[in-house]
Amino acid sequence: MLEVRDLACQRGEQPLFNGVSFDVSAGELLWVEGRNGSGKTSLLRILCGLSPAEAGTVRWRGESIHDAREALLHDTLFLAHANGLKDDLTVAENLRFDARLAGLHASAERIEAALRACGLRERRDLAVRYLSQGQRRRAALARLWMAESRKLWILDEPFAALDAESVDRLAAHLGAHLDAGGLAVLTTHQEVPLPAGRTRRLRLAH
Repeated sequence: MLEVRDLACQRGEQPLFNGVSFDVSAGELLWVEGRNGSGKTSLLRILCGLSPAEAGTVRWRGESIHDAREALLHDTLFLAHANGLKDDLTVAENLRFDARLAGLHASAERIEAALRACGLRERRDLAVRYLSQGQRRRAALARLWMAESRKLWILDEPFAALDAESVDRLAAHLGAHLDAGGLAVLTTHQEVPLPAGRTRRLRLAH
């Protein structure tokens, strides 16, 4: 479903990577590895159409992402390394705002279920400014429990700042996403329990 051929990227005059090619099909996860500055985040941004590539092609459902931009936006959930939360809003308000902005169904029941799955039910009415770093990351990740309709998940360091229980919870949810025919591309510096037999690794050299 996601096809990448001979992709190249540079930052200013500095090349980050060249000749990157891979496929990710339904039920598969691609783990992008590399040292800081190797272009991992740049690659993710190219895949979801937020940044241009220097060369190469990205195809989604058989079409160039430039020609299939509407389908790509409809099918993709991008979670950046930054949490993207508003400090003055409560946890529930942030999730409701983000869901509506992304065009996702944001009923009270769905929000409650997502917060419960992330272990934040008791913090739902607390302003984000009062959360710990781990709780902030879980609040950002709650979007994944609202996005079952999005087939392609592109996640930049989703496991950062999580405790062991939250790491296991997220890994299990990723497995369920793959079981349902979804696919994912992510970066992480941690050795985490990603779904066995369905995870491939791509290392960017720099």
